[in-house]
Amino acid sequence: MILQPPHENADARGPRTVGQLIAQLQDHDPDLPVFLAINPYWPFTHHIGTILRHDGPHGATAYIAEAGQHSYLPLEVRSQLGWTP
Repeated sequence: MILQPPHENADARGPRTVGQLIAQLQDHDPDLPVFLAINPYWPFTHHIGTILRHDGPHGATAYIAEAGQHSYLPLEVRSQLGWTP
C-alpha cells in the first residue's frame, strides 16, 4: 500500500520541498520505521542518515543522506513502486 502519493504539485521525479515531505508523512504513526528505497535494479532498503541544509549559490537545499543497507526491498513494495522486472 502506498502510504501517501506525491504532493499534487510535485513532479514524481522532481524535487520536493521540506513542507511537501512533511505533509506526506504527517498522517502516519510517528513510530513507524522509515527506510529509503534507492534503486530498482538493486532493490534494497537503506537507513536514513544525516539530514542537513546546504546554502549554495542557487539558494538553500536540504539533503537526506543514505546510511547503509538494511535489507532486501519486499517484492510487494517493488511492485507498488513499479520496479518489477
